[in-house]
Amino acid sequence: MHKLFQKTALVGAFVLAAGAAVAEYPEKPIEVIVGYSAGGGTDVMARTAAPFIEKYLGDGASLVVKNMPGASGQIGVTEVANADPDGYTLGTFNLPGMMARTIDRKADYDRESFTYLANVVNDPNVIVTAKSSGLDTMDKLIEAAKADPGAITVGMSSLGGDDHFMLIKLEGLTESEFTIVPFKGSAPARTALMGGHVAMGILNISEVASFQEELNVLGVATTERSDFAPELPTLQEQGFDVVNGSMRGFVAPAGLPEDVVAKLDAAFAQLASDPDFLQAMKDTANPVEVVRGEEFKALTSDLYDLANQVWQETPWN
Repeated sequence: MHKLFQKTALVGAFVLAAGAAVAEYPEKPIEVIVGYSAGGGTDVMARTAAPFIEKYLGDGASLVVKNMPGASGQIGVTEVANADPDGYTLGTFNLPGMMARTIDRKADYDRESFTYLANVVNDPNVIVTAKSSGLDTMDKLIEAAKADPGAITVGMSSLGGDDHFMLIKLEGLTESEFTIVPFKGSAPARTALMGGHVAMGILNISEVASFQEELNVLGVATTERSDFAPELPTLQEQGFDVVNGSMRGFVAPAGLPEDVVAKLDAAFAQLASDPDFLQAMKDTANPVEVVRGEEFKALTSDLYDLANQVWQETPWN
C-alpha cells in the first residue's frame, strides 16, 4: 500500500511538473520574423494578429515583429527554418510564394522545415493602374498591352508569388505581354505605382483598400465581390476568368515541442472566432481564413504542386 501511494504520488508530481512546464511558455519575448517590408500585407497581418496571440498565450506573452525583407521573402523564412525549435522564433508564411522559392532557386528549407501553426488570411489579387497612365478600365489596359507588347510595366512584390502567378494567368488568357518590375514587398511596389514609376500593379485587396483615391483599381480576382470593396467588380464580371490570391499565416521551425505546439494551436483556435480580431482584420481589409496544423501543412503541399506545375510550364526566371 505504501509503495502504491509512493508510485501514485510520483506520477501525480510528474503530471503537475509537466503542467507547470506548459504554463511557463512563454518565459521571454517571442520574435515574429516577417520576410517583407513594413507596411505590406504580410506585415499588417502580423502586427494586427500579434496582440491577440499574446492575449491567448497569456502569462504576459510578448510578440515582437522583426522585418527581414529581401529575396522575395526567402531571407526571412530561411531564418525561421534554421532557428532553434523552442517556440521563441515564429515567422510569417506566404503561399504560394514560400514554396515557389524552393523551386526557382537554391533554398535552405523545404516543406518539412516547419511546424505549421495557422494560415490566417486569404487575400485576393487586384489589378491597379497609376492615375497618370490613363488606363482606367480593364479593356483599355488589355488593348494597350496587345498594341505594344511589353510596353506596360507591372509592379509587384516578387517573382514566383501570387502576384506573378496572377499575371501569368492574365497574359495567357488575354494573349498579352507585360514587363515585370519586382520589388522587395508590396509597399514599395504600391509607392512606385502611385508615383507613376510603373503603369500597372498586381497587389492584394488589403494592400489597396485604403488607397483607392490614389489608384485606379480595375478588378478583383474573386468569384464574388469582396466585402472590403463591394463596388469593385470582379474580373469574371468583366469577362476575364481569373481567380487568384495570397494566403498568409504563421509557422515555426520543425521539431517544436508538443506542449508548445498545443499552446500556440489553442491561441490560433481562439483567434479564429474572436470578434475583436475579426473586426481588426476587417478594418485593415484582410479577409480571414484560418486553417490550422496538419490542414495548413496539406494546403502548403497542394500549393507547392501548383507552383511546380507553373514552373514546368512557364519558368519565371
